[in-house]
Amino acid sequence: MIKDLPPLNTDTINAILKEEIDDDTVNQLVWYYLGYRYDESRASWDNSAVEETWKQDYPDPPNFIENRPPTVKLTRSIPKENKQLLKEKLGFKGYKIGTFEPRDTRRATMANWLLSYLTIHSS
Repeated sequence: MIKDLPPLNTDTINAILKEEIDDDTVNQLVWYYLGYRYDESRASWDNSAVEETWKQDYPDPPNFIENRPPTVKLTRSIPKENKQLLKEKLGFKGYKIGTFEPRDTRRATMANWLLSYLTIHSS
């Protein structure tokens, strides 16, 4: 069920923004860094490493691409000082009005959350 994930680095985050990584893999990357693990032997999700607030709302990992509420929660979990990391660190200018869909915005939110995670855990 879980495929090999790309490393968490700025190349991967740029690839998410450029849609070079498929939606399933992007979801799985966020799930992994939230603490969700798939237990092959039980064919179910292990959420024992997931933060309590996530575990309560989402005992199984949510699909961030298809559902707005978990993406809103993801946005709110990014520390204020890290909200603009895509722009500050990667030069991401966002999307032009009329050329993007909710899916694009959700992918950008996931990329920003992953970049925030990377920034926090690499210092």
